[in-house]
Amino acid sequence: MPTPIRVLCFHGLGKHQSTNWGEQWRLAIEPAAAGAPDVRFDFRFPTYDPIFEDVEIGFADTVGALWKLASSGFSVAFQRRPRGWLSDVSDRIRWTAGYVVAFVENAEFRDRTREFVLKEIASYKPDVLLAHSLGSLITYSALSHDSAEGIEAILKKAHYVSFGSQIGNPFVVGNLTHGRVRPLEVAHWHHLYNAADDVFTAPLSLPGVPNFSQLLTPFDLPGLGDHSGEEYLGHPVTYGSFWQPLVAQHQRSAPAKTKKTFWSRATPKKSTARRRALLVGIDDYPNEADRLFGCVNDVFAMSATLQDCGFEPEEIRVCLNDRATAEGILTRMEWLVDGAQHEDRLVFYYSGHGARVPEYGAFEEPDRLSETLVPYDFDWSPERSISDEIIFRLYAQLPYSVQFLMIFDCCHSGSMHRLGSNRARGIDPPDDIRHRQLKWDRKEEMWIERHFENLNSAFTDQKEDEAAFFGKEGSTMRLGRAAALRVESDATYQAAKAAEGPIGPFLPLIIQACSEEELSYEYRHGATSYGAFTFCLTSILRQEVELTFERLVTLARERLKRLGYRQTPQILGPSIHMAAKIPFETGRGAGAPAQTLPGSATPRTTG
Repeated sequence: MPTPIRVLCFHGLGKHQSTNWGEQWRLAIEPAAAGAPDVRFDFRFPTYDPIFEDVEIGFADTVGALWKLASSGFSVAFQRRPRGWLSDVSDRIRWTAGYVVAFVENAEFRDRTREFVLKEIASYKPDVLLAHSLGSLITYSALSHDSAEGIEAILKKAHYVSFGSQIGNPFVVGNLTHGRVRPLEVAHWHHLYNAADDVFTAPLSLPGVPNFSQLLTPFDLPGLGDHSGEEYLGHPVTYGSFWQPLVAQHQRSAPAKTKKTFWSRATPKKSTARRRALLVGIDDYPNEADRLFGCVNDVFAMSATLQDCGFEPEEIRVCLNDRATAEGILTRMEWLVDGAQHEDRLVFYYSGHGARVPEYGAFEEPDRLSETLVPYDFDWSPERSISDEIIFRLYAQLPYSVQFLMIFDCCHSGSMHRLGSNRARGIDPPDDIRHRQLKWDRKEEMWIERHFENLNSAFTDQKEDEAAFFGKEGSTMRLGRAAALRVESDATYQAAKAAEGPIGPFLPLIIQACSEEELSYEYRHGATSYGAFTFCLTSILRQEVELTFERLVTLARERLKRLGYRQTPQILGPSIHMAAKIPFETGRGAGAPAQTLPGSATPRTTG
C-alpha cells in the first residue's frame, strides 16, 4: 500500500474559521484519484486568521493600497473599475485588500505567519503545498526566506501550487520582493492563472527557471466566483496538467529516482542564445492630422540593418499601421520575450507617435503622468495604450544576462508643429485630457499647470537618476523603467543586493530619440521620409565597427547636432550593457547616403 499524497492547504482572503473551505477543496481534488484505487489523498487545513485578528490597519492606508493593488495596467479589476469605485469601500475590505496590505506592510504579521507556515511544513512534510490568494503570499514569503533552510529536504520533494495569487501584482512585487520574484527551491512551482479573477491577481512569468510553469485555468462565474479556490483546483487544466500526472507518479509507489516526468528539476541543456526583434511603425493613424510619413520606412531600414548585422529574416517580426493596435503590439511583444533564456538578444523598436497621459490616483484625482506609445487604435484610455504599466510585466522578470534593447523613435512632450511637412512624433492630448493637468489660478485668473506629487518616494536621492526614471519633475512613469516596482530606498536595495546578489526588476537597455522635453523629428531624404534619429542610427550601424552602445548613441547625437536637429538621443540601462560592444556584426553595410542637409525637419508629435 503506497503512502498517501499529503496535501497541505493554505486558504486565501476572508474569514475561514467558520466556513467549510477545507471540505470544498477536498471534494474538488479527490476525484483525481478515482481511477487509481491504490492512491489516496491526505489533507491538512490550518488557518492563520487568528494572527490577522490582532493586526490594526487604518482605513485611509487600506484605501490607498487598494488602489495600488487594483491599478496594474494589465489588471482586469483596474480596467473594469467604474468611476465612483471609492463609494463601494466598506469594512469588508479589511478581510480582502486589508489582509494583503497588512501582510505587505506589517513586518510582525509577516514574521508570525512565516513562522506558522514553516512549522506546518516541518511537522506535516507535504508532497503538495496548495496556496490560494493571500495564502500564496504567505507561503511564498516563507519558502523564499532564509529561515526555510532548515526544511530544504522537504521542500525539494514538494510541489508548490499558487492560485488566485497576488504574487505577481506590482504593489506586492514592489513592496515584498525587491521588485522581482525569485525562484523557489521546490520540486516544481505551478502557478494557476485565471484572467477573469479580479481579486488583484496577476499572471506570473519566470523566464529561464526550469522548475516553474504557469497554467491558464480560465473560468468566469457570477460575483466573486472567479476567485474560488475549488474552481481552480478542480479545473480541467489543473486535473490534466497537475493532478493526474501526480497521481500517476504515486501509483504503485513508483520510486521517484527512476521515474522521469516533465516536472524534472534538472536544468535543460543550454541551447544557443537566441535573437529576436520586433519592429513597429505607424504612419497611417485614423486621424488625418496625426499621420506621419517615415515610420514604415524606418521599420524597413531597421530590418535591413539588423539583417546586415547578422539577424536572420525569421528572427524579425514587423507590425505596421492598422495592424499595430494595442492588442496587436502586446501580442507580438509576448512573442518577443516568450521563453527567454540566459544570454538571449532581444530588440524592440518603435517608430510612431508618443504621448504623456495624466492618470488618476487612489482618490480619483490626477496624481501622475504616464509615458505611452500611441498604437493605431489609441484613445487615451489604459486599454488602448502601451504604457510601462502595461508592458513591464513582460520584461521585469527576464534573466539578468538577457540583453533586451528597446529603441524609441518618438517623443512624449507634444508639439504645435502643424503646417507644411513639419511633424513631430508625439501627440497632444485633447482638451478634456489636458484639463487633468491644469488648475485655475484665481489670483492671476489664468490656467496654470498642476504639479503632481513626486513618485520617487525613496528610490534614489540622485537628481540625475530620478529624472531618468521618473522625469525631471519626478511625477512621470517612464517607458521601460518598471518604475512601479522601484519603491525601496536605495539603502535598503543596496543592503539586500550585498546579501543576496543581483536583485530588483530587470532593466532593458533603452535608447531614445530625444530627451524628455524635446521633440523627435522626421527627415526627408530626397523624396523619402525617415525619422532623423533612425536614419542616423542605421547609417552608423552600417558604417562603424567595434561599436559600444554608448558610442553608438554618442555618434548619433553628434551627427544630429551637426545637421541642426534640436534633439539629443538618450541611453539608459545597466552600465555593463551600455559599455559593452554591440553583439551584432556592425559595419557590414555600404552605409546610407551621406547626410549633408537637414532637409525638411518634422518633429514626431502632432497637435
